[in-house]
Amino acid sequence: MAHVARRLFSTSACRRTSAKEASTELLARFGIGKPVSIRKQVLDANQLHLLSITLNRGPSSNNPPSYGTPIPAGYHLVYFTPSIVESELGLDGTDRTVNPLAPYTRRMWAGGELTWVQDINAVLRVGQEVRETTKLLSAEPKKLKNGGEMLVVGVEKTFENDQGIALVDRRSWVFQKEITPEDPVTPLARPEEKALPTGEHTRDFCQPDVTLFRFSALTFNGHKIHFSPEWCRQVEGHRTCVVHGPLNLVNILDLWRDTARGGSPEAFPKSIAYRAMSPLYMGEPYRVLLKKDGVNGQAEAAAKWNADIWDSYGKQSMKGTIYA
Repeated sequence: MAHVARRLFSTSACRRTSAKEASTELLARFGIGKPVSIRKQVLDANQLHLLSITLNRGPSSNNPPSYGTPIPAGYHLVYFTPSIVESELGLDGTDRTVNPLAPYTRRMWAGGELTWVQDINAVLRVGQEVRETTKLLSAEPKKLKNGGEMLVVGVEKTFENDQGIALVDRRSWVFQKEITPEDPVTPLARPEEKALPTGEHTRDFCQPDVTLFRFSALTFNGHKIHFSPEWCRQVEGHRTCVVHGPLNLVNILDLWRDTARGGSPEAFPKSIAYRAMSPLYMGEPYRVLLKKDGVNGQAEAAAKWNADIWDSYGKQSMKGTIYA
């Protein structure tokens, strides 16, 4: 174990930095609401095509979607991927563009909120040139239950075409201290299996290694927890590879689109707010539950939907609220 840890880690000289100091430095480096980066990109048909195949949303085909095809809700995640050379990635393979100082280098996607324009003529489409603007919204030091420290960092990404802003994507990232070779995390034992909960609308998943690899490749995500069992078990204490939080966000939105709008790619909710609560693992069953939570007589345009994901051990992995 010690041999593996030595190969996977390099030590940092900044271990005494507190979460408050790291928060202050991050805010000073970027400033609140100021652009961290502005990028332009043409929304490529092939990227959308490959994601649809990865999600089993279409048959194998050599024919990508045509020019002008709407980018379905959540599928923007395979565009504007990190353009970072490998030597500039974190030890765990993550993009460090908006990272705080060491030792707060373990990044996890904790949740967020997406808001879509409701004008169908202004949505993101294949072939458009789109501008993505990334801004830092917040950086807050927090205490863990075990007395340790972490940072919660808020980032906003806006996606703008020739009609204006089409999508606002706010993300919440948690940064914990790096794991040292001298104090590795012990993997948790597999808990006792339980029956998956039932609900009004459900969809079951059990993600294989190929799906996790393909989604990592499409999002150009080098985070090792999604594809390296060695890193997961011998470094971070996971029993196997972790299912991407953004992949499950897409799965929730697909179930809503199929249930509420008949699968139309031109169906976009007003917003979704979501929070990750517990990891899901490769090869383990889980279930997405969706339920309409409208008041009697409420207009369809103002409908509220509750979305939850549960694993096969009785733990809730993600919860979300969709306003349509």
